[in-house]
Amino acid sequence: MTIGILGGGQLARMIGLAGIPFGLQFVVFDPAEQVGGSAIGRHVRASYDDEDALIEFAGSVDVATYEFENVPVHAVSVVEQHCKVLPEKTALHETQDRLRENQLFNRLDIATPRFCVVDSRQDLTNAVETLGYPIVLKTRSGGYDGKGQVVIRSEDSVESGWIESAQDNLLAEEFVPFDREVSIVAARRPSGETVYYDIAENVHRGGILRTSFNRPGDPIQGLAIEYVNRLFDELGYFGVIALECFQVGDSLLANEYAPRVHNTGHWTIEGAEASQFENHVRAVLDIPLGSTASRGYSAMLNCIGALPDRDLCLRVPGVHFHSYDKSARPGRKVGHVTVRADSPADLERRISLLPDFFSGAGDAL
Repeated sequence: MTIGILGGGQLARMIGLAGIPFGLQFVVFDPAEQVGGSAIGRHVRASYDDEDALIEFAGSVDVATYEFENVPVHAVSVVEQHCKVLPEKTALHETQDRLRENQLFNRLDIATPRFCVVDSRQDLTNAVETLGYPIVLKTRSGGYDGKGQVVIRSEDSVESGWIESAQDNLLAEEFVPFDREVSIVAARRPSGETVYYDIAENVHRGGILRTSFNRPGDPIQGLAIEYVNRLFDELGYFGVIALECFQVGDSLLANEYAPRVHNTGHWTIEGAEASQFENHVRAVLDIPLGSTASRGYSAMLNCIGALPDRDLCLRVPGVHFHSYDKSARPGRKVGHVTVRADSPADLERRISLLPDFFSGAGDAL
């Protein structure tokens, strides 16, 4: 059996690595000349608007999925005429516009930060009057890893924030003084079985995820599960999904969801009985899902811009090293390291033994 993946980056690569032991084959579709996903199967290099190439891709696989949320919905529409695609395109469509996404959350009684539509300079003035300072001005589509976001902290920065955004079709959100950032990764298959991983506590710097820690037995887990179940039900969703939230006291404010495997779930590769990647494969094939039980305490540390010394990392007990085979570039995720231990104290100690590249990574503990 062959699974097709729209997008050929590191997430496609890790989906393939999880599925190969099942005897599966993979084909990735990506316009780029070189992609990390080519390591797990054939690479169809073509534009997402090349319908002939999409049809050929669909005809060569038994089921298709995608590894990032900016795959054009039209491309999925072409592929689904020739093979099954999971998750279905509704989930993709809703998350490609922050306004639609927030409206979806509100419709499902999932709390969000307050927001205003900004299509003009006057709209921005009105948003500031409604939301107060500071606000976060975001592009409604295409942003990731902090791109397309500007924080406006006072009247003095309104004009510069507007100029930096350089477009209409924006969303202004109140700046949330959160206690912490958390996410939940879950999976559902068409037969109805649903599983949930322990929530992850996440630390971002410069808009880019730096670390994730699993939190077994966390009291906010139940509310996170309620929210993600509403998304599953509303979207008719099958596959892995991730929901990112701000925690304020005992409440959660949804930031965004990802209709795919997710960076904050990378700890599951070594830290859970069955990883998010394995369960995504199981879900799209509609076979029994694997246990999401945590194997102790785990931390995922992103490698941003460059890779640390591999050997120095691997000399630390409980450390697992992942390179995405991507060229170094400032702000680019090129790999990650997972650290696993039997107690929070031992996890903190092992993180402290890592190279200075990860200085401060254990602060969230």
